Amino acid sequence: MSVSSGWPAPAKINRFLHITGRRSDGYHTLQTLFQFVAPCDWLDFEILETPEILRDGGLPGLGVDNDLAVRAARALQAAARISQGARIRVDKRIPAGGGLGGGSSDAATTLVALNDLWGCGLTERQLSALALGLGADVPVFVHGQAAWAEGVGERLTPIEVDCPWLVVVDPGVSVESGTVFRDRKLTRHGAHITIRGFKAGEGRNDCEAVVRQHYPAVARALDILGEWGPALLTGTGGCVFARFDDRDGADQAVAEVGEVFHAWVCQAGNRSPLLDRLKAERHL
Repeated sequence: MSVSSGWPAPAKINRFLHITGRRSDGYHTLQTLFQFVAPCDWLDFEILETPEILRDGGLPGLGVDNDLAVRAARALQAAARISQGARIRVDKRIPAGGGLGGGSSDAATTLVALNDLWGCGLTERQLSALALGLGADVPVFVHGQAAWAEGVGERLTPIEVDCPWLVVVDPGVSVESGTVFRDRKLTRHGAHITIRGFKAGEGRNDCEAVVRQHYPAVARALDILGEWGPALLTGTGGCVFARFDDRDGADQAVAEVGEVFHAWVCQAGNRSPLLDRLKAERHL
C-alpha cells in the first residue's frame, strides 16, 4: 500500500452568474466565469489492493455514499476497470453550501489524483465526461483553468482575466441550491453577455434577489461588504465577495467585516494548484 498526500481541492468563485433559460428537462442554462480562490480542501490517498473505497474525514454528517469524492472514485474505478481501491482522507476547509464548490472540487481532485495513482490512463476529456456525471461544475476543476461557462455549465472556454484581490465573506449559512432554482421569482431569462462585455464591467448574479429573500444573513453580508464596493454572491451563495485594487484595501475591509462575519483575503487565480500537484506527482 502507498500513500500520496497533499492534493489540493481549491474553492471557486463565479465572477458573475446569469440564468439564461430553462430546458425541458428542468435544468437551467447559464453564463458564468469561474476562477479559483482560497481556501483549499486537502486530500490524501492510500492505494489499497482490495477494491473498497473508504473515506476518513470529510463533511460532518455526510454519508459516505453521498460524498462526491467517494462517488468520483467509484465512477473512475468502474470506467477504467480498476481492481484496486483507495482510502480517501479529506481535510475540509471550504464552507459547505457557500457557493464555493467544495464538494465538486473534492470530486475533481479525486478523479485527477486516482487517474494517475491507479495508472488508469484516461484523457482529460474522458475525465471531464465522468466529472459532468457528478455535477455541472466538476469539469472546470478537472481542467484546472479559469473558464467561461455556458449551457448548464458544461460548455467551457478557457480564459485569462484579471486576478483581483478579494475579500470573501462566509455568513455561516448553507444555501440549498434547489430552494433557489425552484423559486418562481428567480430570473430565468437573463441577458447573454460577451467576454468583451464582462471585461468592460457587465455582469451580475441573477440568484441574488432570491437568496436575499430566503437567507437574511446573506443579505446582511452583502450589505456590509457592499459598503466597501460592489459585493456579489458566488454561485447560489451563501458566500459573498468583493474585489479590491490592492492587498492593503482588502486588508482594511476584512478587518472591519471580520468583526461581524468570518472573512478572509485571497487573490483570484486563473490556474488551479491541482495542476502543479499533478505535475509534481508525475515528476516523482
